[in-house]
Amino acid sequence: MTRPRTAATFSPPVMEARRWLAGVTHPQDRPLINVSQAAPVDPPPQGLRQAMADTALTRDDAHLYGPVLGLPELRDELASRTAQHYAGTISPAQVAITSGCNQAFAAAIAALCADGDEVILPTPWYFNHKMWLDMSGVGTVALPTDTGLLPDPDHAASLITDKTRAIALVTPNNPSGVEYPLDLVQAFFDLARKNGLKLIVDETYRDFDSRSGPPHGLFQDPDWHDTLIHLYSFSKAYRLTGHRVGAMIASEERLSEVEKFLDTVTICPSQIGQHAALWGMQNLKQWLAGERDEILARRAAITDNMPKLAANGWQLLGLGGYFAYMQHPFATSSAALAPQLVKNASVLTLPGTMFYPNNDPTGQKHLRIAFANLDAAGISTLFDRLAALPPR
Repeated sequence: MTRPRTAATFSPPVMEARRWLAGVTHPQDRPLINVSQAAPVDPPPQGLRQAMADTALTRDDAHLYGPVLGLPELRDELASRTAQHYAGTISPAQVAITSGCNQAFAAAIAALCADGDEVILPTPWYFNHKMWLDMSGVGTVALPTDTGLLPDPDHAASLITDKTRAIALVTPNNPSGVEYPLDLVQAFFDLARKNGLKLIVDETYRDFDSRSGPPHGLFQDPDWHDTLIHLYSFSKAYRLTGHRVGAMIASEERLSEVEKFLDTVTICPSQIGQHAALWGMQNLKQWLAGERDEILARRAAITDNMPKLAANGWQLLGLGGYFAYMQHPFATSSAALAPQLVKNASVLTLPGTMFYPNNDPTGQKHLRIAFANLDAAGISTLFDRLAALPPR
């Protein structure tokens, strides 16, 4: 008997982690600290919410089907802003708006791969990428990273076969937070081009990159579109997670195939969400700069508090974007430790085992901390609780 596509993969990790909360009561002086999911909990700023309300009330077309590849005005704005950010050249026809960045990845794979094809993913990987590959009948080839959680292009080259169709990178990385150096991204681009592959670069967290200037020079190549498929999300930048607005930048030929997928799944992205993203890009530049500053301040708070844990054998392996990626000192696997933390420390986090193949023990020593929803005081409290854990 054949199995359905969904049976080919694991349960959604964030949903699985939430089930650990069932039946657990937290002391009044120790409320739950949830660092399991990388999503803003605050609503969009007032001006953006007002713009969304105005759109809903005054634009009849916002309640109808829109273009499959997105609002022309938003495609044009994103093309212009992205080209400016990367000092490159992008046309609106090379931009598609999607229902979140996860859908952009799904559409890219659907337009690129057949059953039995393979995609190379560095580990620790973003679990939703792995899940979609599983459900698509596409093999995931794990690319181990070094002690700095950076993938090696030479190692990737050794994994390429006649089944390989793409290499997928996430930078700043989810789950590790690591920002991939410009020359490393370029090296993977060159490797993909040399072997006739696509390089998928997911930059969901690019607005919170700590570096100034373009994080890579791929769009400066006049023929970038023969190799690069670029993914982006408006969700984190403008707190639009519930409105599902993402994007893909790729060749026009690739987008003509992507359009088939999008038309059969959602027909069009959320109209109100797209208008919100457009308004945000046009009006919230300074506000977004402040959001970035706040995330960088929380990142600094992680570094400042790390001595509390280092004294007990913890290590900070990666830090950036919304994430701190930690190595714990306990003999217990993180798969067992993470549920115990809910009961013993009122902390909900994800174990590293969710970001590695089942046969790779590396993740047993890791925990991912999604710190974007904690202020400096909250980060200090989190580290105090982890430091107080008894040896295991």
